[in-house]
Amino acid sequence: MSKPSSHTRRWLLSAVALALSSYTVYTYARPLWVPLYRQATGARSVQDVQRIYGDKAQARLKPFFESAKAPYPPKSITLLAIKDEKKLELWSEDNGERYFIRSYPIKAASGITGPKLKQGDEQVPEGIYRLEYLNPNSLYHLSMKINYPNEFDREQARKENRSNLGGDIFIHGKAVSIGCLAIGDPAIEELFTLVAQIGIKNVKVIIAPSDARKHDLQPLATNQRPWVKTLYQTIADAVQQYQVFENIAAAEGSTPLMQKCH
Repeated sequence: MSKPSSHTRRWLLSAVALALSSYTVYTYARPLWVPLYRQATGARSVQDVQRIYGDKAQARLKPFFESAKAPYPPKSITLLAIKDEKKLELWSEDNGERYFIRSYPIKAASGITGPKLKQGDEQVPEGIYRLEYLNPNSLYHLSMKINYPNEFDREQARKENRSNLGGDIFIHGKAVSIGCLAIGDPAIEELFTLVAQIGIKNVKVIIAPSDARKHDLQPLATNQRPWVKTLYQTIADAVQQYQVFENIAAAEGSTPLMQKCH
C-alpha cells in the first residue's frame, strides 16, 4: 500500500484541526455565539419548549413513573443532587407518599466538597433550595435557576461580613459547567418540561456533598467553617427522608424500577 501524499496528509490534518476547533467553539464558546443565534432566530418561550420537546420528553419519563406506580403528573417533586457521586435523583410526592423515579448522571460540576461562599469560587452550592424560574433560552440548551443564595447562605455571610456571594446557579443541559449542574440535553428536557407542567413552586432542590443515607456528613465538615456542621445536619435530615428499599442502580439510566417511600 502506498503512503498518502503530502497533499493528502495536509488535507487530513486540516480536516482534523477544523473538527477540533469547531467542537471547541460549539462547546466552550457558547456565551459568544448562542446570544447571536437567539437574536437571529428569535427567543423561545417556555410554551415553545413544551411544544418542541414536551411530548418526547414525557414519553421517555412516563415509564419511570408507571414502574414506580407513581401518579403522573406528580403534585410535587424533589431533585436530590449528590455532589461526590455526580448524581441527580428525581423523586415525586403525592398524597403524602414519596416515589423514587429515576437518577440522572451529572455530566459536569466544578469545585470540591463544601458550600459556595463567594462569586468566582467555582463551587456548587450545598443546601436546600427552590427554583426561581425556567430559562428556555439558556446558553446550555435549557436551564432551571436555583435560588442560591438562600436565607441560610445570606445569614452566614452577614455574620462573617462576606459580600458578593455569587449567583446564577442553574441545572442545565450540555456537559460543561462552572458552579452549576450540567445533566445533558435529554435530561434537562425531561425535567424542564415536567417542572413547567407542575409549576416551580412545587419543586424542592437538595444539594448534598455526599449521600447521607450511606455516610455521616459530619466528618466532611472538618476544617470548614463552624456553621457547616449545622448545614450538613440539616442536609442529612432532609436527605434521609428519601429512602430507597432496593438497589437504586437499576433505576439509573434507562431501566425503570419501582421505589416508594411512605
